[in-house]
Amino acid sequence: MPSGMMIPARNMPPMMPPSNGRVPEYGSSSLSLSQPNMFEDQGHLLDMINENTSQNEGMPGSKLRDDEFDSNKSGSENYEGASGDDQEPNQRKRKKRYNRHTQHQIQEMESFFKECPHPDDKQRKELARELTLEPLQVKFWFQNKRTQVKNQHERVENSQLRAENERLRAENMRYKEALNSSSCPTCGGPTTLGEMSFDEHNLRVENARLREEIDRISGIAAKYVGRPVAASYPPHEPTRSLDLVVGSIGMQSGGLGDPVYGGGGDILRTIYGTSELDKPIIIELAVAAMEELIRMAQVREPLWLPAGTDDSTEFLNTDEYFQSFPRGIGEKPLDWKSEVSRETGLVIMNHTALVEILMDANQWSNMFSGVVSRAMTLEVLSTGVAGNYNGALQVMTAELHVLSPLVPTREAFFLRYCKLHAEGTWAVVDVSLDHLRPSSLSRCRRRPSGCLIQEMPNGYSKVTWVEHVEIDEKSVHNLYKPFVESGLAFGAKRWVATLDRQCERLASVMATSIPPGDIGVITSQEGRRSMLKLAERMVISFCSGVSASTAHTWTTLSGTGDDDVRVMTRKSIDDPGRPPGIVLSAATSFWLPVSPKTLFDFLRNENSRNQWDILSNGGVVQEMAHIANGRDPGNCVSLLRVNSANTNQSNMLIIQESCSDATGSLVVYAPVDAVAMNVVLNGGDPDYVALLPSGFAIFPDKQQRHGVGLESGCGGSLLTVAFQILVDSVPTAKLSLGSVATVNNLIACTVDRIKAAVTNNSV
Repeated sequence: MPSGMMIPARNMPPMMPPSNGRVPEYGSSSLSLSQPNMFEDQGHLLDMINENTSQNEGMPGSKLRDDEFDSNKSGSENYEGASGDDQEPNQRKRKKRYNRHTQHQIQEMESFFKECPHPDDKQRKELARELTLEPLQVKFWFQNKRTQVKNQHERVENSQLRAENERLRAENMRYKEALNSSSCPTCGGPTTLGEMSFDEHNLRVENARLREEIDRISGIAAKYVGRPVAASYPPHEPTRSLDLVVGSIGMQSGGLGDPVYGGGGDILRTIYGTSELDKPIIIELAVAAMEELIRMAQVREPLWLPAGTDDSTEFLNTDEYFQSFPRGIGEKPLDWKSEVSRETGLVIMNHTALVEILMDANQWSNMFSGVVSRAMTLEVLSTGVAGNYNGALQVMTAELHVLSPLVPTREAFFLRYCKLHAEGTWAVVDVSLDHLRPSSLSRCRRRPSGCLIQEMPNGYSKVTWVEHVEIDEKSVHNLYKPFVESGLAFGAKRWVATLDRQCERLASVMATSIPPGDIGVITSQEGRRSMLKLAERMVISFCSGVSASTAHTWTTLSGTGDDDVRVMTRKSIDDPGRPPGIVLSAATSFWLPVSPKTLFDFLRNENSRNQWDILSNGGVVQEMAHIANGRDPGNCVSLLRVNSANTNQSNMLIIQESCSDATGSLVVYAPVDAVAMNVVLNGGDPDYVALLPSGFAIFPDKQQRHGVGLESGCGGSLLTVAFQILVDSVPTAKLSLGSVATVNNLIACTVDRIKAAVTNNSV
């Protein structure tokens, strides 16, 4: 959990920020951001990249002064200004007059600085009152002190880098002398300029063989990726991880986790890696993208026009956009569609903690697991300055998905750039780098997209998100096209809604006391956190197995008898969070004539579970524990016990998490072992509890349908049902046709029961 996150005194529900009910908007008088200087930013970025990538070059000059501030001489500056009558146009400015601080004042501020280097207004006023100073004098002293400490740290780092640079220079000279004094392995005489040594010759022969191997494996990988790739792979053609014998069932393979893709991350870095020649282009693109994002987030008309009578929805004026930003990544490909949206929200997370999550690929994908199926940092061009992410620049790849097998994932290869624009205001921008590896098979690219993050009182942050992508939507199923085109699938509203919900969940995890709404067998804070951590892993695992992502080792089996059901297999070996063996996942999506909220309440309620849950076998379901996760009462984690009607059968435990926002809902559950669950409830490590999650993803249907008996303005729900089951506990066993039929029947029966409940008005 990010260390910078601040939590209110009581977390459920989170307290709202103290204000008059209104949050200042970007571009208003309450927030003044200077427009970025492109040439200055390019120079700063180039300096940081050179500092990260070139240690044999001369050390880059420091942007700050080398002279050190003296605490005994620090003080506030009072300017003596002349009156308007006394001033002359060519009159020199009067000399500054300094008010020296006493030794006692300096000692008091020094001790306070050790505990809190960034005092707020209230602390500065209190300190100024105790020391008989002006608050402005205290503010200036702390600013000078922070600059002094920063200079000292940079001076030490520069000294270390200079020493390392000298060491490398000496080593380089030693290698040059050894090369000049080398002898020919054949005749023993001195080598001439341009003559290869024996070891160099062997290396070139090995490189030629490896290039041939790369070309051969790239041809194999191209069949699965759908585009030509170039990467280093094992020298032999790998065998498949699953030996499936399913009769006449066809088999397709895909996913970067398959053995054909070898080492995964290293291969992706080779495929998408950038060269030295690309870096100036990347820097220029990053600075231009940051400038565009800030204007897109701040400016209203004529760039953004209202879509209706109210100001709740808006659309981008494309003519004004291309006039304002003539540069960029080029024209939109023919027959592609543009998706542009902007959303502003208030989230309960410190602004620096939020920046850390966005700049870390693993934290980012876990935070947005319902949107991001895979994320990886391929190359870090700059780590930032002054120990934070200001100026951080990195090349990334990611896949975005909708929790349905009917919507293909969106693969993106992009640059992420982070910058501090003002005190407490950050910006993080993404922009596609597809022009560095042009491919006719690319189906998605991101124009400058990202968010502005502004610090707010009480640990809150104001987030303005801009999402601007160009996409080929031909392969999206007709059932989901209205939902995708509305922007609720991949637009800014989904990003902000997901972030808001996840921040509330993190606040619940970090709570120092158990809220009154939590009930049941959880008696300790450690047990509460362990259960929430287990539920989080369950949801991430569920999301990874629903969509048609290439990031996971799932094999699609066609010909199951129902084209709407997608069955995927995975072999689980040495995974402490998953039972060993062959795991089947089945998923299907369909439409229901009921509102998303009504359907969500029906599926998450333990009292109506026996109407659709086949595994409970008609038993009575009882909630043993309840953990609230936000303002919405439906956002919670529960521990359920199924009391079997048959006295000879043992009672089953189920962990369930339900969450909902304006763009969609999830109900995810998994049976758990009673012994393992007792360890979790006592605060034990939940990572070793085996889970096979199943559940539901609910999205609003944006297509207007008539004659279905729905309330006005509601088009029904798009429901995805997914199951994961273990079909054989022996990892080397072969999957039979009966196993596929079993999981297919399981999901078909569940769908039939839900449809029957809707028809009978039980929902």
